[in-house]
Amino acid sequence: MLKSLLSTLVVALVSVNSFAVELKGHLTQGGLVTGKLSDAQSVSLNDTQLKLSENGDFVFGFGRDAKANHTLSWVDANGKKHTQELVITKRDYNIDKITGVAKKYVSPPKSVSERISREAVAVRKARAVNSDLTFFLDPVLKPAQGRISGVYGSQRYFNGEPRLPHFGLDIANKTGSPVYAPIGGTVVFAEPDLYYSGGTLILDHGHGITSTYIHLSKLDVNVGDKVKQGNKVAEIGATGRVTGPHLDWRFNWKGERLDPGLLMQDTLANKK
Repeated sequence: MLKSLLSTLVVALVSVNSFAVELKGHLTQGGLVTGKLSDAQSVSLNDTQLKLSENGDFVFGFGRDAKANHTLSWVDANGKKHTQELVITKRDYNIDKITGVAKKYVSPPKSVSERISREAVAVRKARAVNSDLTFFLDPVLKPAQGRISGVYGSQRYFNGEPRLPHFGLDIANKTGSPVYAPIGGTVVFAEPDLYYSGGTLILDHGHGITSTYIHLSKLDVNVGDKVKQGNKVAEIGATGRVTGPHLDWRFNWKGERLDPGLLMQDTLANKK
């Protein structure tokens, strides 16, 4: 699997050189790709216009079940339109079976449905931010020490009942273990007690890229705070729907769920 994913990175770098566009990243489901264009007026992926930085940087990503074929298009300084077809690889995902989850979390009572809906709207709003920050260009470091106990894309079964796929990378460690910002950003969401995810933190890294940290026992930052790579932002916990203490770490490009495991370098963020 690793060899296959590395090959998608190489293709992203070499397939469009003749069109004066630079791409770096993983052309695969769950992958994030950054790009650079000189003197472009605009750039789009399929029908979605991408934000361009002053230096011509942009970013996009592919969800867990993204289709294979995509079109990158841009308009140059002379008004001429260019297109580049992109083909991404399909991935196989793990199946996890978890028992011992309280029944109220597997099938929550109707009395909490309004709360769940309200919290979901708030999280979507936080992830809809589209700032001019460009921290997404920086290398992504490991946010916490611990054992990898869950991976992106896996289909989970709680007490034998199939649930939605898992969209994060789980890092298991004891409650109170520190969580560090893997790259710089601004806090756009910080709540200590959501029904499903418990203590929840969302950082904005620019151009629609956000990272999320859930099941936290403590939050050390507030909405509006600016954090640098390596800053302690929270502590691992066992809050919300969970069977044990761990960090569930997620990345989004707008509404697309990305794989933190493809981005993460194996260096703890505060040890850079």
